[in-house]
Amino acid sequence: MTLKLSLQARGWQLMLPLALAFLAFFVAPLMILFVVSGFEDDKITQVGLKTWVSFIGDPFYWVVTGNTLKLGVLTVLATLLIGYPLAVVYMRTSPSVQKILILIIIMPMLLSVVVRTFAWIVILGREGVINQTLLSLGLTSTPLRLLQTEFGLIISLTQIELPLMVLPLISVMSRIDPSVHDASSALGASRWRTFFKVTVPLSLPGLIAGCTLVFASSTTAFISQSVIGGNRLVYLPLVVWQQSLVVYNWPLASVAAVTLLVSVMGCIILLNLLGRKRMRYLNV
Repeated sequence: MTLKLSLQARGWQLMLPLALAFLAFFVAPLMILFVVSGFEDDKITQVGLKTWVSFIGDPFYWVVTGNTLKLGVLTVLATLLIGYPLAVVYMRTSPSVQKILILIIIMPMLLSVVVRTFAWIVILGREGVINQTLLSLGLTSTPLRLLQTEFGLIISLTQIELPLMVLPLISVMSRIDPSVHDASSALGASRWRTFFKVTVPLSLPGLIAGCTLVFASSTTAFISQSVIGGNRLVYLPLVVWQQSLVVYNWPLASVAAVTLLVSVMGCIILLNLLGRKRMRYLNV
């Protein structure tokens, strides 16, 4: 008993530096953010809810919040459409091919997001690879406008966020017992039935984790949103930047930041609740 208590005490001692860092660099700034959002003027001298009332009562910010969440949902769907088949292909290839695939998947993460985003400017531009290919194939007579559009932004975010979807899927799918698929085939199930009734339910934890990571990252991707989207597409991270570093209205910037935090966290919690309910239903 004495030894057990001693180990527990040492455990708390080892956790103390991490807990202090968490309080100093996450909890404390978050509390400051909430406090600043409770002021009415940009001088941060008058306490009140006027900033919150003006923010909530302005339809523009409702549209911006909705567009931000929609961007996250569309990016999740795009990365899921590409990432899930890629994870399935990874699991069905030989170990040597798996090493090549995992290198290709991880390689973009070794580059800065800024570098990858500016690379997409070259690809999506009027003289970029996509437009030149379409023109050479005769599929269009004039270059398409891909920059400063939601479609172009989703394309770039899909490539940037794809590893966050694929890696959790691979991690979960690699722990699925192959005999389960063999048993399904032996019972007469087709490949598609085995996929939807066995593979998808068993990979649901990785699917939820990937969707959560991609949604949280894409909705807060200020660099990609501002560089690819430009000033034509306004999302909450851009509002926070403009109000804090251009207009110097820190209370309004704090309100926008809190709104972004609460809305994204609310969607993530809802996604996890739906996923857990589905897993309990499937007994995963």
